[in-house]
Amino acid sequence: MVKKSGWLVKFLAAGLAAATLGLGLTAQAAEKPQDPKVFNIGAILAMSGKANWYGTVMSQGILQAVDEINAKGGVDGIKLKVSIGDNKSGSAQAGVDAMNRLIDIDHVQAVLTSFSPPTLAIAPIADQKKIFLINGGGVSQALIGASKYLFHNRSLASDLGRAAAAYAQAQGWKKMAMLSWNTDAGESVVNVVKPYWEKLGGTITASETMAVGAANIDTQIAKIKASNPDFVALWLFSPDPGLAMKRIRELGMKQPVLGIEYTADIQKIGGSYMEGYRYFSDYFTPSAANPWSEAFYNGYMKRYGVAPEFYAANYYEGVYVIADLIRRARAQGGDYWHGDKLAAALRANPAVDSVYGGKMVFQANGVAKKRVAMFVVENGKQKFIKYVDIK
Repeated sequence: MVKKSGWLVKFLAAGLAAATLGLGLTAQAAEKPQDPKVFNIGAILAMSGKANWYGTVMSQGILQAVDEINAKGGVDGIKLKVSIGDNKSGSAQAGVDAMNRLIDIDHVQAVLTSFSPPTLAIAPIADQKKIFLINGGGVSQALIGASKYLFHNRSLASDLGRAAAAYAQAQGWKKMAMLSWNTDAGESVVNVVKPYWEKLGGTITASETMAVGAANIDTQIAKIKASNPDFVALWLFSPDPGLAMKRIRELGMKQPVLGIEYTADIQKIGGSYMEGYRYFSDYFTPSAANPWSEAFYNGYMKRYGVAPEFYAANYYEGVYVIADLIRRARAQGGDYWHGDKLAAALRANPAVDSVYGGKMVFQANGVAKKRVAMFVVENGKQKFIKYVDIK
């Protein structure tokens, strides 16, 4: 029998301990996932009220994504279920009520949210209950940092406004008149664009506000006309740019008009007065270079008989983001079905496939970098001009 020296015994013991520790770590990493019977996700959308158009297209995108994922077996074999709450076209209290129902009754861990006031209202609940939130529609700058569980796959309105201002400056225009919603969404654009425009050397000749869905804005338009601007900026959302363009032209103003949204409802209200309207927006278009975009487009057309708006694309995409994060969290094993685990998975790897093409990357502030496009309305239809970089 060979006698082992002291150093060799210590070496072998250390090696055995390391091997045992390694086995323990492997066992821990391979802990069996504690799977729910179904992944309950929620959405809080404008299903009623003046802005229910948004809820319609957003929910259609969500339902298509859920059906597609479930038709392929769900997420790692587990089906998705979605429950949709109503924020009644942007009511903060309705948003809170919907959030509480989704958590207490449907036991959701992830929620697709929309509109700034209800999203801001549910943010503290998300922090308290650790619920993952993804916003594909709200555009207020106030959303940044509202919750550590809130992420955005929608360009914020302030970013779109800065893109419009940069374009105006490149045209040599100096005097801007603004018409905005008298909501947080409208005010946030004004608060960012005004100093940005002045830094570019421009001046603000008028800054008017209007209520969402107001029937008469003649006083505001008259003040804007009297200020004699080089161009008018509309920090408004569907359907109000239609009324604004109509009254601007009917009152004899011929200046260029820039905006940050255009929809079928806007065109319906504005009619021929929308001609020449330039706007900056997220832009979804199917491309042969991106088969997923074509599949989404064709599936949406088949289901609903109309082409998908980018809002539909954002909420469709949002479901796939949640599904991807579930897979990542589940791969870690254990009790993974929690909103904080989903958020951690996204922070660990902020790059996610986008239906717009390629990857979108979520920045430290929670906002995904996506392409922004410039359009002009010609013959009642949007015409793509170019992609622009937001500086």
